[in-house]
Amino acid sequence: MSARLNDVRILMYSHDSFGLGHLRRCRTIAHALVEDYRGLNVLIISGATIAGAFDYRARVDFVKIPSVIKLRNGEYTSLDRHIDLQETLKMRRSIIYHTAESFQPDIFIVDKEPMGLRGEVEETLAYLQQKGTKLVIGLRDVMDAPNLLEAEWKRNDILRKIEHYYDHVWVYGPPDFHDPLLGLDVPSAVREKMDFVGFLQRSKTQSESTSYRAEGDYILVTTGGGGDGSELIDNVINAYKAAPELTQKTLIVLGPYMPGEQRQRFMQNTSGIPHIEIIEFDNRMEDIVAGAKAVVSMGGYNTVCEILSFDKPALIVPRIVPREEQLIRATRASELGLFDMLLPEDAEDPHKMAKALKALLTRAPPSANGKGIELDGLENISKRIAEWLQPQDAVKVIPASG
Repeated sequence: MSARLNDVRILMYSHDSFGLGHLRRCRTIAHALVEDYRGLNVLIISGATIAGAFDYRARVDFVKIPSVIKLRNGEYTSLDRHIDLQETLKMRRSIIYHTAESFQPDIFIVDKEPMGLRGEVEETLAYLQQKGTKLVIGLRDVMDAPNLLEAEWKRNDILRKIEHYYDHVWVYGPPDFHDPLLGLDVPSAVREKMDFVGFLQRSKTQSESTSYRAEGDYILVTTGGGGDGSELIDNVINAYKAAPELTQKTLIVLGPYMPGEQRQRFMQNTSGIPHIEIIEFDNRMEDIVAGAKAVVSMGGYNTVCEILSFDKPALIVPRIVPREEQLIRATRASELGLFDMLLPEDAEDPHKMAKALKALLTRAPPSANGKGIELDGLENISKRIAEWLQPQDAVKVIPASG
């Protein structure tokens, strides 16, 4: 069953400079909304270089803005090295503004960066606020270490701007998992806008054209976009080399942003290890996670949601620079008994990594911890949308096929 919300338009913004997390989160929300409501349309503004590599359901589309790359030192550069970064940012701002002006959304949902990359959505927020558009900032369950986030946000006056522009602050996690603004001096007006909607549940794509179909049991090793995942993959390969008794099949997904020379090196390094298989990328990672016996990852938001959704035993080796987001998430999940965690310096020891991989094969799934972590974020977002856009008695429920 679904409900009809006639000619409702939702615009989403995903800055996407280094990975796939923002786009995949926006896409997940968009697909859930068009499934729940007929007559609703979603347009996603994305800077992801491979935004077009994903499938989009009917009534979900995207606008591609020029891509920028986040360097390891935290600075940005244009994907096209022949175009100055400031020129690229100017083009992005213009496209974002004029897309909003043409689309005239009822709701504008910004992912993670309240003012966008280098403030590029502030002009659009001001325009849509005047038009009466409902403005929402969606934050991950974990943003960064409080001292790092506070310094960044103070520099750009972010909390005051959230209070000024946004109607709601959604947190994509439950309140008893982690507060993304913990340790910051948050104005009461911003706290009153915060709504912990919950983790965003994932489901299998039910597609007949999944590009990769694994056979038998396998441990999945995934680094998300792959731009910063080479160390984890090295650690897994070295563990297999150091421990011949490791014979469990392992599938490594490199990610679309992994540099070509690293891809070639991994292919060469695993040529003599029959238990390791490597693929470059699959745009239906949900299906691959669902089919895995267990998962090894860095603990990014989307992968953690998939691990919880499909209830997979997991080993997390978090990235700790330039952000501590993954470390904080992995530490909290480990405290709750959801996953095992291995710090990067320990994972570099092949014998410690091999021991952790062996333990993973007998680890209980997250649901066994008895903590009852809720995965009701999409359901709660859907309810919020209906409450805002139509009175309860005006939302007509109709068959989904109608």
